[in-house]
Amino acid sequence: MHSPKFLSVQDCVEWLPENERLTTLVLRELILETLPGVTEKLSYNVPYYFGRKSICFLWPGAVQWGKKRMYDGVRMGITHASALTLDSQYFKLDHRKHVGFHDFVSVESIDPDEIQRWLLAAHQHDAS
Repeated sequence: MHSPKFLSVQDCVEWLPENERLTTLVLRELILETLPGVTEKLSYNVPYYFGRKSICFLWPGAVQWGKKRMYDGVRMGITHASALTLDSQYFKLDHRKHVGFHDFVSVESIDPDEIQRWLLAAHQHDAS
């Protein structure tokens, strides 16, 4: 099933299969609680979060990149992860030069403390 063009973050979230919707909602709440004042908007048809520049995004696997599904679950990306000096590999760079990502297959796979550490570091980098 090809994903439609969403008009809002809410439209995107409501369209998702249940597991991805729940995982996206938990991650979204974690982002908004950790980074008050961050701007949330659709970019590339998925939720992105901005300070002065892009900080992170949530990309549910059901929202296709092109014409195919790329992975299962919800991918959270930190857009400038390569510039952060954290001793954790929670967000992997792999083949991406700057974007670190982690795929969440369920709500239970979320480590709030680790995500908050990365979000705060990304926000601090965004402010500098």
